[in-house]
Amino acid sequence: MKITDVTIRHLQMKLKSPFTTSFGTFTNKDFLLLEAKDEKVTIGWGESVAFEAPWYNEETLQTNWHMLEDFLIPLILNKEITHPDEVNEMFAPIRKNNMAKSAIEGAIWDIYAQQTNQSLAEALGGKKEKIEVGISIGIQDSIDTLVELVDGYVKDGFKRIKVKIKPGWDVEVISTLRETFPDVAIMADANSAYTLEDIGLLKQLDTFDLMMIEQPLASDDIIDHATLQKEIKTPICLDESIHSLEDTRKAVELGSTKIINIKIGRVGGLTEAKKIHDYCAKKDIPVWCGGMLESGIGRSHNVALTTLSNFVLPGDTAGSNRYWEKDIIKPEVVSTDGYITVPTSAGIGYEVDRDAIESYTVATKHYN
Repeated sequence: MKITDVTIRHLQMKLKSPFTTSFGTFTNKDFLLLEAKDEKVTIGWGESVAFEAPWYNEETLQTNWHMLEDFLIPLILNKEITHPDEVNEMFAPIRKNNMAKSAIEGAIWDIYAQQTNQSLAEALGGKKEKIEVGISIGIQDSIDTLVELVDGYVKDGFKRIKVKIKPGWDVEVISTLRETFPDVAIMADANSAYTLEDIGLLKQLDTFDLMMIEQPLASDDIIDHATLQKEIKTPICLDESIHSLEDTRKAVELGSTKIINIKIGRVGGLTEAKKIHDYCAKKDIPVWCGGMLESGIGRSHNVALTTLSNFVLPGDTAGSNRYWEKDIIKPEVVSTDGYITVPTSAGIGYEVDRDAIESYTVATKHYN
């Protein structure tokens, strides 16, 4: 294929309800949507998951636009590409900026899948016809509100409940949830809110039979996590610390983690995500797919990736209707009894709703 046109759009979508983590509270999601065309006018879609401010990592919507416009798009425009894996190699000289890389690489994977008449899942090597779905719940105003929310999601059939924690919103919260839902799979996500000085507190969580605690310590750490894992029984899952296959290898060899959360944007695209998946499969490290409040386009990429065999834990892939009044794909991603049926049509498997995209668009720029 030869990419002849790329369009970047800045979209703003309003969340159905505020989403709160230890980073802050979100009521809207601003993000970049990438539309790429090849010489046969096949259209592929990708999404940047970078936020407007560097809450999660150093990337932002604005820095992604700069990297795409000035470095990444020029590297792929009018170049012959046989397979999307080559994009990973083409971008290798550019340090980090993984969310920007992932956005354009995802669009190219979509084009490739369409040209080879495969679903994106098939193009990646996925075999599952449906995937298990978990739900991620932000920090609430009260424990009672959280319990009410969890009760609704359990009744809806979600296979795993993830709750955000932070100092002052942790042991009592998890204790109440476990007492109320003794048989539900629960995990805690700390988003780097703790240090090794909190070992005593984190040990208390061992009592509650959690699936895992996600990223309890610093976002760039793998050393202290190894120390912590030796002290607690709850499996540590790494998120923000993992940006590549190399990071994964080092963390596993150090004993810093027993589970890996693979986020496509965080690791730089589907090619790197697949490499991490394959390595973890060989090392018997289970993986799952994390969410970044994606629109339906980003979510469709998550669904496709999760069809790979070592995604054995439910991911953050709840249906679009949980987050958006109206998504930008048709039909929306919907979970039923805790499962999402994987689309089988070529490419991402969903029809893009251009009217919805236009209604959410704040700014647009074309490159050819």
